[in-house]
Amino acid sequence: MKLQVFHRTQYTYASPVIESFNEVRLHPLSIDGQNCQSFILKVLPASRLSHYFDFFQNYVHFFEVLGPHNVLTIESTSKVTTAYVPLPEDAETVPLSRLAELTQLDKCYDFLQPSQFVTLGPEVWRLALDATAGETDTWRAALIIMRYIHGSFTYTPQSTNVNTMVEEVIQLRRGVCQDFAHLMLGMCRSLKIPARYVSGYLYNGPGGVLQGSQASHAWCEVYLPQLGWRALDPTNNQPADENYVKVAVGRDYADIVPVKGSYKGTREKTMTVHVEVTSLEI
Repeated sequence: MKLQVFHRTQYTYASPVIESFNEVRLHPLSIDGQNCQSFILKVLPASRLSHYFDFFQNYVHFFEVLGPHNVLTIESTSKVTTAYVPLPEDAETVPLSRLAELTQLDKCYDFLQPSQFVTLGPEVWRLALDATAGETDTWRAALIIMRYIHGSFTYTPQSTNVNTMVEEVIQLRRGVCQDFAHLMLGMCRSLKIPARYVSGYLYNGPGGVLQGSQASHAWCEVYLPQLGWRALDPTNNQPADENYVKVAVGRDYADIVPVKGSYKGTREKTMTVHVEVTSLEI
């Protein structure tokens, strides 16, 4: 599928601010099943852009606006081709009983540990055990967790915030895509299934019913030996397919914040985010 992603984040300050330092993770990845064909990033007030790759190999742009300004606008436009890479029909996944061996693999270690928003307390562990009772296969256990979250929690915009922890989500029984991704990470990691957070975008299409396409979306990837990382979306109860545009991965939201920074000046500000994902196919 050929998709175009437009993302605008705008900050409006009550009085002029200065010395604004920012970094953004908005550049889609080029990986198996996805190719970023073009990416344009615009910042107003105009600023020189630099970039680097972070620890998780996400594309990070950074810039500074030193002079006084009342508004900061960040716009990105990406053109991406995507393709769904399903699990092979003859794929053999590892039994849960063998997953403890994976903790020795560097690529998995960080994604088995607690992280800033994903604690591995008794509540999360008990939820994971109850949901997957009797299941011995890693991939099927991950699918069960995805379906459990989708069926037991209600997608409710503005019911939580970016700092909501997993335990709060369990108590509330509602949240948004970030919360459901964090909960799935906690449940998978409690069973020793390596799991990482994914940020990106979702194409909903005309008359689509998928949740999370109005802004940046979040889902999970679980690691299967010999098969690599496989993406699951607990918000929409499905594997991530060609409608998903992958931008960044990390231990949780703290590693992939799309836009973050600091400045000197008033604390009074408003932020607006506008995202459009459109198909370029004729």
